[in-house]
Formats: sequence, structure tokens, C-alpha cells
Amino acid sequence: MKVINLISGPRNLSTALMYSFAQRRDLAILDEPFYGYYLKNANLKTRHPSQEEVLNVMELSENRIVQRINSLSQKSNVFVKGMAHHYLKESPRFILDWKNVLLIRHPRKVITSFSKVIQNPTLNDIGSKKASEIFMYLKQNNKSPIVIDSDELLKNPELYLTRLCSELDISFSPKMLHWSKGGIPEDGIWAKDWYGGVHDSEGFKAPPESEEAFPSHLKSLLEEALPYYERLKKYIIKND
Repeated sequence: MKVINLISGPRNLSTALMYSFAQRRDLAILDEPFYGYYLKNANLKTRHPSQEEVLNVMELSENRIVQRINSLSQKSNVFVKGMAHHYLKESPRFILDWKNVLLIRHPRKVITSFSKVIQNPTLNDIGSKKASEIFMYLKQNNKSPIVIDSDELLKNPELYLTRLCSELDISFSPKMLHWSKGGIPEDGIWAKDWYGGVHDSEGFKAPPESEEAFPSHLKSLLEEALPYYERLKKYIIKND
């Protein structure tokens, strides 16, 4: 059995991808299991929606979280949806034993979407820098992750998911293209704050023809984030 570890930033279509994999019967799904650990231990400048509720119900020990994931993987393949910045250590050695997928998106789109919930995010909040660091850590340990891009995914979800499944050594299922409106049992309790768009969907949506206006007060953050995105961009699987 294996652990498929999706490492993303916020507002990257990671929840839609989790819903896609949740349509399969051969995977146990975990939604951001390190979120409580992150909220307890990170130096945050802004409180997150439902933060106290998350801290009250989630496991806060990184070791116990990892033990749970590995224990589940003894019985079934496991799909972990997580955020890059939730890995607070420089060398999270436990991910070297997992099959890692790095999901990225242009930071302009990430920041525009994220700032609707947290108005003044920092570079640490959007995960771009941490995603780049994790990529280099895995590469240096001969465990280079699969790198995918949300915009590439939306060009042709069926083709892209077929390619991703092939890279993961699992079969593609057409069930991965659609889901019912509303949540799934595996949703974290923060779903009410962040998952509105996915709850109102029944599958992957084509991107809008025109981009939303970028919040002008976050231009410096975009300039900070762009080099980390560009560093990873050349490794993206293309949707040809």
C-alpha cells in the first residue's frame, strides 16, 4: 500500500482534486491532517477562520499524525491532501517514504483568491516559498515529486488525471471527473470557511475567460512569490 501525498498551496484546486480522488473506492482520504499542528506551532500574524475549533478537534502532534497515516497505509492506499506551509520542519523526513505530488498555481491567482478570506496574507501563508523548498529537499534526496499545475489540469481534466494516475501507478477511473454537490465526509471542519466553491460544483470547472482584478495592496507579495513559482514551473507535467 502507498501514501499519495498531495502538497499544495491554498486556493490551488487542491480541494477539488481531493474530491476527485475521494470518488474512488480504493483510497482512504485525509484532509489536511497537519493543519492543527500548523496552527499551534506556526508564528501566524493573522488568526484563521475556525482556528479554535480546529485546534480543539485535531491531533496536534506531528509524530502521532504521521503514525496514523502510516498505520492507515497498512490497510489501504491513502490520499493525503495537505498544504506545503503546514510542514514546519526544514527536513520532514517522513515524506521521503511517500509518493509526493506538488500542486502549484500562478501566485497571482492564489493571492487573489486567498485574500478574499484573509485580506493581508504573507509569503508564508500562501506556501509558494515552502513548496519550492520541499521540492528541493525531495530532489536532493532522490525523491523528486510529481509536479502538476491547476491551470494545466483544467485544460482537460480527464487527460491530465489519466497521466497523473499513470505516474502514481494506479488506474484512472472516470468517476474522478464528477462528484455530488455539497461536502464529503472527509471534509475538515474548516470546509464551511473555504470550500464553498467546491461544494457548489459537480466537477472541475473551466477557468473564467477573464481574470479577477488583483488586489493592488498585495503587489509586493506577488513579486516575492513569483520566483518560487517560476523555479517549479519547468517541472510541471503538461496537459498535451
